[in-house]
Amino acid sequence: MNTVQSDTSPTSQDATYANGSELTLDHYSRKIFKSLRRIDQRNWAHTYLRGLLVTSGKKSVRRLATAVSRDPSAVQSLRQFVSLSPWDFDEVMGELTQLVTDHRPAPVWSIGRAVLPKRGDRSVGVHRYFDLPSARTLNCQLGLGSFLCVGTAQVPVDWCLYLPTTWTQDPRRRREARIPDSEQYRPLWAHVLGLVDRLSARTNSTSSVVLVDMSDEPDVGYLLHGLAKRRRDFVVTVPPHLAVLHAGESAIAPVSARTLILSQGAETAVVSPTDGQQRITPIQTSLVHLPDNPHGRSPGPLYRLFTEQGPNRVPGPLWLTSLAHQPVAEVTSIAALQNETMAVVGSMEQDFGLLDFEGRSFLGWYHHMALVSAAYTFRRLYGFTSTSCRTTAQQAR
Repeated sequence: MNTVQSDTSPTSQDATYANGSELTLDHYSRKIFKSLRRIDQRNWAHTYLRGLLVTSGKKSVRRLATAVSRDPSAVQSLRQFVSLSPWDFDEVMGELTQLVTDHRPAPVWSIGRAVLPKRGDRSVGVHRYFDLPSARTLNCQLGLGSFLCVGTAQVPVDWCLYLPTTWTQDPRRRREARIPDSEQYRPLWAHVLGLVDRLSARTNSTSSVVLVDMSDEPDVGYLLHGLAKRRRDFVVTVPPHLAVLHAGESAIAPVSARTLILSQGAETAVVSPTDGQQRITPIQTSLVHLPDNPHGRSPGPLYRLFTEQGPNRVPGPLWLTSLAHQPVAEVTSIAALQNETMAVVGSMEQDFGLLDFEGRSFLGWYHHMALVSAAYTFRRLYGFTSTSCRTTAQQAR
């Protein structure tokens, strides 16, 4: 691989990034990519990162290379760096996580989905997927990411790619996409637990609350029990059919979460997301147990089921939380952070090239996600003077 020959004259955008920042882009890049063993790898990482920040429109490798380098071989070199070069995604994301935790993020780990539409069937992990928010079946890749909240910003610090059995059990597809032998099929709930375990190892945090939308996961009970086993508090969107037991009732027959919540009256709560825009909303809530307690204890841990009541008294998404004794307003405010996570994914798609990975390799997908995450985090944490914000999530524990 050739050593990068970049146009070193600063653009006005580069100057904007440096002004008022504690870290310049160069210092930031050296820290995030210090685990890369070769100087040419670190140079190309910096080039790709800078390209993501200064290139408008589609972030194809060709457009990134043209925006930041005069070297005609830069396009091929960048493709090689992203798709084939042997550098470790986990080490880079570990450095990014450490940098973000130095900013004292709120004690909430939000896990969001990136639905990445693709043409054809050769992009690694591509499959037919029903996207609940859009009510459409898409041909896409599905990624799950971990996000930390720093002030008004949420930033991505980890990713995993969902591989359906049509990929994990197909030797030809595995070979062509260079999928490691260690990568086997895992359901969505298992991927979420994997992200939680990795963040736990990187941050040594035992008190952070897991926030995730699993409203389309029929086996969400495995996730709930897995989080309980890890003694990890959570706020999780659950499917309407989830079986629950109404706490305090003499009858022990389970009912669906939707049936129970519809029988509850509404109370008002002041929801306070991190944007500072308080709103008063009616909440329906009930204390519940899960009937399928794996340890055989009855009735098992106490949880709170809740939903925001929408127009015409129609309930919104159903949430289950282990923070049963916290004020309803606090857990509802934590739940509201999920909308902000979705907005971050949308911004990464529109402005940072999340949708624009051209390669088909498993390694390349992870490399691209690491680079896009690093670019987004730099812009959010260092690209402007951010102000501290009040976050209700800090009251979760």
